[in-house]
Amino acid sequence: MADEKTTLEVIAATVEEAVEKGLSELGLTREDVDVEVLDEGKRNLFRFATRQARVRLSIKPRTWRSAEELPGGLSEQAELKPTEARLQKEVQTELNADQLMVRDTLAELLTKMGVRANVQIGYTETDPDEKPVVLANIEGDDLSYLIGRKAETLNALQYILSLMVSHKSSTWIPVQVDVQHYRARRQSELQKLARRTADQVIATGRKQYLEPMPANERRIIHMELRKNENVSTESTGEEPNRKVCVFPNR
Repeated sequence: MADEKTTLEVIAATVEEAVEKGLSELGLTREDVDVEVLDEGKRNLFRFATRQARVRLSIKPRTWRSAEELPGGLSEQAELKPTEARLQKEVQTELNADQLMVRDTLAELLTKMGVRANVQIGYTETDPDEKPVVLANIEGDDLSYLIGRKAETLNALQYILSLMVSHKSSTWIPVQVDVQHYRARRQSELQKLARRTADQVIATGRKQYLEPMPANERRIIHMELRKNENVSTESTGEEPNRKVCVFPNR
């Protein structure tokens, strides 16, 4: 794995949107990937895209020497769980090959971590032209330590699972890992925040900056406000302090 690179090609209206979209699918930050611009796209005089941009994201090799190096102190918390805990996999039917691969690999990973939990497998909501993203939701008692501060531990778990699954299948399988539907609740909160901010921007006529967020959360803001014709959004700053700016359309 150390010499391998998993890649993902993404198409969007702009290079920045394509990168944000790819980072969201991978559950990674800008520092975790190498970006190759395959096509910068083209816009006409009215700033509408006449040809979409295309980028290739290559995951940089990254290893942790021990569980202590995972964000959020995962190993310390995991030791609180029974050392011989068995993973209780939810009985599901009609899972396809990708879903089975994700479920079994996550089961293997959690078992080695000593975590007792149920795994629910499905798909996330994506645009029709995007590759389906397998959703693996972990349910159990007091699993907040698997989320960590600002979902750092959860994102690390998703990162490791993505690499394991892609290595086993020899192809990229988009994966999103959730714990007790944390991401779904967070998405709902961000969508509400986006709408409130848009209302304030429209009322005052002044742009507003949101708090720094990871790429996947910034994309939720961008997607939610894309429906509002009165405002526009852009990401500004450098990781890990990159944030969304919401400004009025003149």
